[in-house]
Amino acid sequence: MIHVLFVCLGNICRSPMAEAIFRDLIKEENLGNHISVDSAGIGHWHVGAAPHEGTRAILDKNRISFEGMLARQVDSSDWDRFDYIIAMDQKNMNDLQAIREKNGVTVKKFMDYALDADETDVPDPYFTGNFDQVYQLVTEGCLGLLNEIKRNHKFKEEI
Repeated sequence: MIHVLFVCLGNICRSPMAEAIFRDLIKEENLGNHISVDSAGIGHWHVGAAPHEGTRAILDKNRISFEGMLARQVDSSDWDRFDYIIAMDQKNMNDLQAIREKNGVTVKKFMDYALDADETDVPDPYFTGNFDQVYQLVTEGCLGLLNEIKRNHKFKEEI
């Protein structure tokens, strides 16, 4: 089982959006027995909160479930539980590296997987209000990450 963790600042906008989209892609490709996904925030401000109303609205508009998602804070045990820890921007990346690094865990910036995008960071819609732009970037990055995981890990087809 491959375990993926998306990380943003507060775990109410970008990382839960990525978790929901990635979970939807995994379901579409029938890879639920091979890949799991979660999200977390650097900060503790929103622990226990549902995704931001803007994230919920864009996911609803695109018929992607966010059921059961509640914000949590990243902690050092995540390096033992996840194979991929994906930061939504450079600040989140720096914060993750300050918490802990462990060999064997892929820690990368999300936009490294969105090959056709001009952005290097996923803008925080909590501050910009542009949930549509973030949805497009996150969808592209999730597709790129899923393709990389499929290339790097051979999964047996489900019968």
